Amino acid sequence: MLELENVIKTYDELRAVDDLSVSIEPGGIYGLLGPNGAGKSTTIRMIMGIIHPDEGRIRIFDEPFSEKTKERIGYLPEERGLYRRMKVLEHLVFLGEIKGISSDVAAKRAAEWLERVDLDEWADKNVDALSKGMQQKIQFVSTVLHDPELVILDEPFTGLDPINTQFLKDIVIDMKDQGKTVILSTHLMDQVEKLCEKICLINKGKKVLEGDLSRIKLDFSMNVINLKFSGDIKVLENHPEVEKVRSFGQDLSVTIKEGADPAQILRAALDKGKVDRYEVGEMSLHDIFITKVKEEGGEVEDETLKNS
Repeated sequence: MLELENVIKTYDELRAVDDLSVSIEPGGIYGLLGPNGAGKSTTIRMIMGIIHPDEGRIRIFDEPFSEKTKERIGYLPEERGLYRRMKVLEHLVFLGEIKGISSDVAAKRAAEWLERVDLDEWADKNVDALSKGMQQKIQFVSTVLHDPELVILDEPFTGLDPINTQFLKDIVIDMKDQGKTVILSTHLMDQVEKLCEKICLINKGKKVLEGDLSRIKLDFSMNVINLKFSGDIKVLENHPEVEKVRSFGQDLSVTIKEGADPAQILRAALDKGKVDRYEVGEMSLHDIFITKVKEEGGEVEDETLKNS
């Protein structure tokens, strides 16, 4: 479906994308993840032919990008943009025609989508009468109206409330079930952790980790213990086999060092307090990312990731 081979893009002295190679097979949801400024949007703009790589090769549907290829892709850019004085239905029909479908087909599909996203009563209203969340729904509908094979969503959850975020997730899952290929690009790793089958984590333009998400999480799962602990948390924080403790009241997530025995941590907790729940659990994708970057001697520039 999509292949990037040793792609490099430099702006002045900044290498935004650094020797990136990615291969995405048809079907399923693929996460292109990383902090703000990692190079995700630059990568997508190169995929879409908006900018061109300085080095490397990009192929979509096993061929270079072209106007014909473009009609098979739905692209939701990070920078949203609608014609605010056009009526909603009229706007969607116009955008559908640009993507190569007739006005009749575009009108029929737009009406169906507006009903699905609970905006059918707004069809004859101007776009600028819609709230920001409603406008984002319209932007999304315009992305998929022409029934693309490949859907690329750049930071799709930004600015959405929890209800609309879940709504969008449900639609993405439905597209996957229809056999579509969806690429989600975002710095909000927790939002896509349960959506993606395969991921590529990038930082400062470089690929940090790529592969099957379930396999990646399994590889890291033995390094985390979740427990409900009543006692002095310093007992665990100061334990020589403990890397980090994250506290959520009495609920603790304890990251242990490579090769450490989880049973040692349990014994230490029982010696100095009460343990009501204990399980060897999953490390979050966020923590996996931070761990992997540090292993390679790198730093994460994005403050929201550092502090979360």
